[in-house]
Amino acid sequence: MTEIEFRSDVTVELVRASAHDSDVLFAARVSTQGEQTLEQSRLDGSETDADLTRDRGLINYLMRDRHGSPFEHNTMTFYVQAPIFVFREFMRHRIASYNEESGRYRELRPVFYLPAADRNLVQVGKPGAYDFLPGSPEQNAIVEQQTRDVSLRAYAAYQRMLDAGVAREVARIVLPLNIYSSMYVTMNARALMNFLSLRTRRDGTHFPSFPQREIEMCAEKMEAHLGELMPLTYAAFNANGRVAP
Repeated sequence: MTEIEFRSDVTVELVRASAHDSDVLFAARVSTQGEQTLEQSRLDGSETDADLTRDRGLINYLMRDRHGSPFEHNTMTFYVQAPIFVFREFMRHRIASYNEESGRYRELRPVFYLPAADRNLVQVGKPGAYDFLPGSPEQNAIVEQQTRDVSLRAYAAYQRMLDAGVAREVARIVLPLNIYSSMYVTMNARALMNFLSLRTRRDGTHFPSFPQREIEMCAEKMEAHLGELMPLTYAAFNANGRVAP
């Protein structure tokens, strides 16, 4: 049987992007300037301090007053590897385009998620406002042992069915949710900010969120790309309580 791999991380790569703060500015200014916006160049570092102050002010105004459509005129495509249970949470966000690898058409690789030793394990609180606290050494040990055992047994069963000629779409039913999958996800900045507002936990947000740690790991990596691509937009997002416009 193929060697089993256990991971405690996720992969997020920015595959391609057409996303810049200037995309927001053009879209917003067309309402008052019309065809004159076609003559404006992209932000290229040549702006004066006054230009940057004006641009920053407009983006902050749009974010603060929730004029959201100017933030949609851009696109980012990410390649993500994560456990299937993360993808099921991901795809509740119907503001993106997804294409995921198929267990019907390819034999799934034996890569399984195993929580890291510092992953909090104990749930405390009421629904919608949970806190998670560190587990005891005994709890950490049982999580690791049971996760490894179930993953090994499940993949062995999967392989036995495949070896017997059973179709991949049937054999896969025994695989657990911690097996890794991969997908491409494409969204614009407005959609990404909505995702981040729900899937990251930050102090000072207008609407606190309590995401599962594994999807937050994906969100944190995506957020880093947003900050690099659209720094004025990202700064306004944080300054206004991380509420998507």
